[in-house]
Amino acid sequence: MPADKPNPFHAPLVVGLGELLWDCFPTGRLPGGAPANVAFHVQQLGIPAAVVTRVGTDPLGDELIAYLTEKGLRTDFVQRDPVHSTGTVTATPRPDGHTDYVFLENSAWDFLKGATIPHADAIVFGTLAQRNEKSRRAIYSTLRGGLPKPCLVVYDINLRPPFYQAEWIWDSIAFAQVAKLNDDEARLLAEMLSIPTATPVEVAQRLLERFPQLELVCITRGGHGAIGVTRTETAEVPGLSVSVIDTVGAGDAFTAALIAFRLQRWPLKTTLHYANRIGALVAGRAGAMPDLRGEIAALKAEPGWITFR
Repeated sequence: MPADKPNPFHAPLVVGLGELLWDCFPTGRLPGGAPANVAFHVQQLGIPAAVVTRVGTDPLGDELIAYLTEKGLRTDFVQRDPVHSTGTVTATPRPDGHTDYVFLENSAWDFLKGATIPHADAIVFGTLAQRNEKSRRAIYSTLRGGLPKPCLVVYDINLRPPFYQAEWIWDSIAFAQVAKLNDDEARLLAEMLSIPTATPVEVAQRLLERFPQLELVCITRGGHGAIGVTRTETAEVPGLSVSVIDTVGAGDAFTAALIAFRLQRWPLKTTLHYANRIGALVAGRAGAMPDLRGEIAALKAEPGWITFR
């Protein structure tokens, strides 16, 4: 469907803006890319989702588009690049549960063009897709003039060394109502803010002070749970015991749930509780986009789950 036609969905639409790529594990390759992962999990939660990205006119790009289409995501905003190849990243899980990444440079998503999205209730973007000036300008252009109003803008800080600069982070937060980061990223931001001994809550509070449009900062802490801070409330949930397969995409699943529940105006503590559980489900499975429909159906049957409107 052309991007300038009205959106056929009457339900909320969530858009992932940025990289779509193949995560290449020692055991094989699986679809990935943080904004695409978020869109995938939003779709599993029952909210229509789309991806704004760029892939090559190659078999790897064909496969990614086919995969997302099969899973029910909109792909009419996916651009095709006849010059640059579909992105890949070598993902090597470590014994401590973390993963080392080596990204192919000059991938198709590095040359993303700005988009006009006529209907979206929320959009999520990150930092990695900003490593190339062309894609960074395209992301900012889309956020500045390509979105309907109102639209919830979520910045998943998601730092992948060496592909970030402080300037990009501050410019990006200035677009967002919600910022999500992990505890390692909170420590980096504390240093950038010249408060190296700050707690995660203090980092969140400083961001809320610095950026007046920001409404919520969420910090995931792995086995220590998650924290959410607004201008009037601080909530925390404990970590969960998980047999970790790999952590790839776990934070993205948390972000997906955060967006879905924010759109439904869930209470902050309930939002963190279920977002943490959905992130943990991904950590216990291989790859960033595991099928969690059965597990999500079980969560929806719990008394604490608030039925989506």
